[in-house]
Amino acid sequence: MQRVFSGIQPTGIPHLGNYLGAIRNWAAMQADHDCVFCLVDMHSLTMPWTPEDLRKQTLGSAACLLATGIEPTRLYNQSAVSAHARLGWIFNCVSRLGWLNRMTQFKDKAGKNRENHSAGLYVYPNLMAADILAFHATRVPVGDDQKQHIELANDIAQKFNHDMGTDFFPQIEAFIPPAAARVMSLRDGTKKMSKSDPSEQSRIVLTDTPDEIALKIRRAKTDSDVLPSEVEGLGDRAEARNLVAIYAAMSDETMSDVLARFGGQGFGPFKSALADLLVEKIGPVATETARLMQNEDHIISVLRTGADRAREISEPIVQEAERLVGFIR
Repeated sequence: MQRVFSGIQPTGIPHLGNYLGAIRNWAAMQADHDCVFCLVDMHSLTMPWTPEDLRKQTLGSAACLLATGIEPTRLYNQSAVSAHARLGWIFNCVSRLGWLNRMTQFKDKAGKNRENHSAGLYVYPNLMAADILAFHATRVPVGDDQKQHIELANDIAQKFNHDMGTDFFPQIEAFIPPAAARVMSLRDGTKKMSKSDPSEQSRIVLTDTPDEIALKIRRAKTDSDVLPSEVEGLGDRAEARNLVAIYAAMSDETMSDVLARFGGQGFGPFKSALADLLVEKIGPVATETARLMQNEDHIISVLRTGADRAREISEPIVQEAERLVGFIR
């Protein structure tokens, strides 16, 4: 089986966009891939944080991922496995400044205040490459906004191999699972759903109660027109398209199927049906997450077991990379 690596920052409870875009597919991939799932807490330090929040969010994210069906032995937190940091430093020295200057995510996150951001935010794509290549993973499920980082990881692997006269690191395939969905903000259909949005009404998190889900959907921004009967009728109606896409993804239907059923109706009945569907699908995740969070010691034990497995895989690989660059152990 091909090895898959995928990581998520523990900067808050995963939201519906994380679930439909990645997490739901992670659970399904475990059947036919050798999967490694990581809470990338080291990446979380690239933006403002507090120790208390980082610990709480790491445990909460772990509980939520376990509740979605991630196998306990496949999940760990990045900082518990030193291979990430060690290979990350080697890649800092292999990667070129020109390559990093082309990374659009740094420009987007830093904005006009880039001089005051941490160096970690600038070089974190090198650490992301190390996250993947420390396991010799060959497939990484990503969204469109992360493809550039996979291209950088492959550039780093190729340069390392060339400089060391070896073919040690494999090429990585970036793939978007066929069931992946791009979920937009409930308050602005032109922006991705995000943990960092100041409005909690913009997103549904996987621990929301049925009442919270229903309220957020009821308040979701729409327009005054009825739903069309065909996808083409959504046109530039970003908010309407987003809600229909969410329904389609949650029900495993096409958008055409959804509109065939709700076309010609106002948003009232549709929002009610969407809220019921979300409660049905996400409610069990919230219940199981709450149960797991009652025993933090158990979650920590799961993460330690996962870290032991991650070390067994990554340690021989990173030790060989260290030998190749000339380090004495």
